[in-house]
Amino acid sequence: MVATVADLEHGQKGIIKEFSDNVLPIKLMELGCLPGNSVELVQIAPLKDPIYINVNGSHIAIRRSLAKQIELDIIDDTIAI
Repeated sequence: MVATVADLEHGQKGIIKEFSDNVLPIKLMELGCLPGNSVELVQIAPLKDPIYINVNGSHIAIRRSLAKQIELDIIDDTIAI
């Protein structure tokens, strides 16, 4: 199963791997939504759409349908002691 931005839980982070659809709005890319950059889920709207993400310091609101096109490697923040 491929993880996407839409699969993130509040406060969870991931690294952008690739886009499942080659048509991603240029504005998102200009704001830093590029492979290799980190993404954090900041908030989900009450009706589950849109979702608010932090990409390299930019807070962006995107539709859930668009978030499902951005594939991630989830960052596991658990630290083993």
